[in-house]
Amino acid sequence: MKILAIDDQQLILLSVQRKLKEIGYLVKTASSGKEGIEIFKEFKPNLVVMDMNMPEMTGLEVIDQLKEIDMNVPIMVMSGNNDESVILNGFELGIVDYMKKPIGLDEMVARVKRTIGAPILEKRSVKKETQLIQKHCVGVVIPCYNEEDRLSGKEFQDFARRHPGYHLCFVNDGSTDNTLEVLQEIRKGNEDSISIYNCEKNGGKAEAVRQGIIHLAKDGQFDYMGYLDADLSTDFTDFDELVRTIEGSQFDIVSGSRISRMGADITKESARKIISKTINLIIQKILGMPFKDTQCGAKVMRPTTVTSVFDKPFKTRWLFDVEIFIRMGKKYGKEKATSLICEQPLKRWIHADGSKLSMKDSIKIIWQLGQLSFKYR
Repeated sequence: MKILAIDDQQLILLSVQRKLKEIGYLVKTASSGKEGIEIFKEFKPNLVVMDMNMPEMTGLEVIDQLKEIDMNVPIMVMSGNNDESVILNGFELGIVDYMKKPIGLDEMVARVKRTIGAPILEKRSVKKETQLIQKHCVGVVIPCYNEEDRLSGKEFQDFARRHPGYHLCFVNDGSTDNTLEVLQEIRKGNEDSISIYNCEKNGGKAEAVRQGIIHLAKDGQFDYMGYLDADLSTDFTDFDELVRTIEGSQFDIVSGSRISRMGADITKESARKIISKTINLIIQKILGMPFKDTQCGAKVMRPTTVTSVFDKPFKTRWLFDVEIFIRMGKKYGKEKATSLICEQPLKRWIHADGSKLSMKDSIKIIWQLGQLSFKYR
């Protein structure tokens, strides 16, 4: 049995194709409505599974044209568009199902089987695990410098496999140990959802994150981009919560916050905590905005923000998070910038052993903040 999948986001398309092929269906894909219509004519599928939000042609226009070619082929929509009028118009045009993202791949398969039946030679040995297609595609930069002993490969692999729609981009920042080899092992078997951006020379975390974000921005499929520390001091559960917040809001940036609160697992070394509070007070004074933890290494933002904030190199290696907030303030004014940035408390954050930011570096930061204030005055 033949299925045509149409979606402009390759991460989603490849995940759907792989899952349906594993079951035993013959699958072809198209990354636009126009391409899908042409393949539909030649492939003559038994079912079409398509997105509703695509460039050039709307999903409703694609459905209308497919029905003109062959009104008997069932069409299932799988989309993050939850507009009731769009859904109703889809059913009026003759779709048989409307699956709202996020949705599990196993649920999608169950709906496909209900619509056209199981493949004649269904493969029963496929391992079942929870795989959730996201509402939006998200690119995540993970800067790495000499991280061979701290990288938890299995956690990254499991997350990438279970969350179609996420793409993890590791930036090897000129590591002198075996970090690159470790990253290559992590990527094996997950080439579609994990990539490596290799910097020959060490440029510091700020430039590593910037290069990774710019690299991801060249791929137009990402609805949001962000970054995360390689030691997973902020875990994927919290990061996904940041994504869910920006999805349902008008914020341009959602930034994690490690400020202690009831019910949260936030641990730091006591001396680091004291210095951290001092630095945060200085940062608030420089910013003139009420954010309490600009330095948290977990942030999600819209592509439009990426274009304006990451276009030029940052002036410091460690304080680029502060510079992001400063640049937002320069662009929009402090009051508007404050309304565009959300500081969201994390449920868990743990200072990992082996951090390359020493106590001496922390003290140097205070001096660097003064320089930063002068440069951006």
